[in-house]
Amino acid sequence: MKKVLRIGLIAGEASGDILGEGLIKALKVHYPDAIFEGIAGPKMIAQGCVSLHPLEALSVMGFVEVLGKLRSILSIRKSIIAHFLENPPDIFIGIDAPDFNLTVELKLKQQGIKTIHYVSPSVWAWKQWRIHKIAKATDLVLAFLPFEKAFYDRFNVPCQFIGHTLADQLPLVRNKSKARKVLKLDDDQKLLAILPGSRKAEVAMLGPLFLECAKRIHKAHPEYEFIVPMVNARRKEQFMLQIKEIASELPITLFDGHSSDILQSADLVLLASGTAALEAMLAKAPMVVAYKVSAITYLIARALSSVKYTSLPNLIADKEVVKELNQQDCTVDNMQQELERLIGAGGDDMVHTFTQLHQQIKCNADEQAALAVVKLLENKNE
Repeated sequence: MKKVLRIGLIAGEASGDILGEGLIKALKVHYPDAIFEGIAGPKMIAQGCVSLHPLEALSVMGFVEVLGKLRSILSIRKSIIAHFLENPPDIFIGIDAPDFNLTVELKLKQQGIKTIHYVSPSVWAWKQWRIHKIAKATDLVLAFLPFEKAFYDRFNVPCQFIGHTLADQLPLVRNKSKARKVLKLDDDQKLLAILPGSRKAEVAMLGPLFLECAKRIHKAHPEYEFIVPMVNARRKEQFMLQIKEIASELPITLFDGHSSDILQSADLVLLASGTAALEAMLAKAPMVVAYKVSAITYLIARALSSVKYTSLPNLIADKEVVKELNQQDCTVDNMQQELERLIGAGGDDMVHTFTQLHQQIKCNADEQAALAVVKLLENKNE
């Protein structure tokens, strides 16, 4: 009787559920009868993955919030490790959530179970000593970006660059008109998108600076209007209060979500450094990246950091493609100067570079990830 393949997976949050969904779909092509189980969200469950615990139990953000649920999270991790040791899968794949998954991977690998960590932790950016824990816990790391693999290669840790799922989803040439139609925006309107961040502290620090800059841009270029995607109701309420206090006369429209459509609609973007910069790059939107934190946080981060750039477009290109205005450089004057420069130059050179970078990381990531799993399984069975 043919043995049924068992694949363990753990996703720690909604983004991991999306990755898990794509991976399971791709693996089913190779192993249509495989059994998938672990911790999954609705998308993975819809693909047939059995979830032994609710994904929401792990989806906790913030230090205080994690402390409040730490006992529950540790209990779940203990039980999931026990389950997989008693019922060993042919391979285990931890999807992101490194604080949770790396410990699971280590325990399973020590018992001879093949392990993969899908989505590299940012060891290349800070706390590089974590790579030794990753090496002990995993047989393979699947990396979204080429510079991540280059970092792992330096330490002889097995890593495969698979491309970025977001690069697969977005077109190489953006259709600004189509995106604007979704948002019911005029094709001829000049639009500057503002993305002040997804966390309360980010919006508190950057929101006022971005709005002051927007006021200056509108005064110098009254043809520009402003569009803002909000990640949730709390950030929307916070930013609306800032608008009321700082820029009540500004022609600005807030949207619930729609960040991809907004970035593809925008002529220019002013955003907080983070994943949004990658999304803006893939949307071919000329941008200025800014970031500011408390002085103590900045000093700690600078001491731990080991990279010369903070934005993903620059890290991928290994040169300054977009202007980064961090900490002391994060001023209204500097933001205005850079946006004015882009208005004058048109941003065509930046868009051309963005297209080249997009091509580098558009690799059909779901299928590449599945092939990496297949190869590791085949090697195991040889």
